[in-house]
Amino acid sequence: MLLFTSCDLTFEIAVPTPFVLMLRPRSGSQQWITREEYNLTPSVPVVEFTDSYGNLCQRLIAQPGPFSVHTAAEVMVTELVDQSPGAPFVEVQNLPDNVLNYLLPSRFCESDRFGKMATEITAGQLLGYDQVAAIEDWLRKTVRYEPGSSNIPISAVEVNLKQAGVCRDLSHLGIALCRSLAIPARMVVGYRYGLVPMDMHAWFEAFVDGRWYTFDATPTKLRGGYVAIGIGRDAADVAVYNQFGPAVYPLEQRVSVERIEEDT
Repeated sequence: MLLFTSCDLTFEIAVPTPFVLMLRPRSGSQQWITREEYNLTPSVPVVEFTDSYGNLCQRLIAQPGPFSVHTAAEVMVTELVDQSPGAPFVEVQNLPDNVLNYLLPSRFCESDRFGKMATEITAGQLLGYDQVAAIEDWLRKTVRYEPGSSNIPISAVEVNLKQAGVCRDLSHLGIALCRSLAIPARMVVGYRYGLVPMDMHAWFEAFVDGRWYTFDATPTKLRGGYVAIGIGRDAADVAVYNQFGPAVYPLEQRVSVERIEEDT
């Protein structure tokens, strides 16, 4: 399917403020960028770089006064998310070097705290994909999804205690559970077609059978329509913007994902 995504952020800047933005999707195996827009008002010099996770990031200094960011893209994505029940676990010694980092505990995913719990949740499952699917199903049934209930990331331990959270929080717990079983897992932030209410979305991916698979405990059934813009260990790595100096919060944030009817 062909999607049109857009994000508009509006700020009021008091002093010159450095920003690092992460708002450009990149083409990959599950998505292809056919057109992009990226406008800053007022215009300021921008330097783009690729971070250690392969994300496209933009550095700039916003000057005092109103400042807005507009991004939009046409993205070809799959109608269905790839699923592979029975796909096997990859032994740690056979993992690619660039995947090993996603086995370790991180700021919001304390995987060293969840070994017993993950083993209980996945009891009787084939090692690999089926374990992650059991974790996704457990999250869907056990942890209440409450969109808009929090703007501050909380860790997997806190989510488990609270038994509720936003999409980012459910992803943190899913990632921690996977890593505790020696299954590499990472967070993805981006857009999801059909999300209600519409906003930025977060989900997680797990590495089994030599590739990454998408998992998301927030919908009742996993469908296509995902557009990734950032990948990392947890929410600390995938903020769509970071600013430095006196705190600045968006006066307005608008996100839209629409399907484009394709010519036949």
